[in-house]
Amino acid sequence: MSVQKVNINVAGKYEPSVVTLEKGVPAELTFTRTKDQGCLDVVHSKDLDFETQLPLNVSKTVKVSTDKAGEFKYSCGMDMFSGKVVIK
Repeated sequence: MSVQKVNINVAGKYEPSVVTLEKGVPAELTFTRTKDQGCLDVVHSKDLDFETQLPLNVSKTVKVSTDKAGEFKYSCGMDMFSGKVVIK
């Protein structure tokens, strides 16, 4: 089965900030932090059950469950910057 793969650049914000995934197809989000900005060194999501450190200029991949449709938020360590995963 194929895997949905999305690259997210982290440089003062998440780009793209909204990611759309297909329900029931395994998915991976790869975050790459390219600017040294405080709280963006962590990304986490209670909704999607992940938290990971984002070292500067190192890609980090998290697996995302696509079992349920809906909109799920992720954010930086201080919840100042956020993005959204939409599962359809």
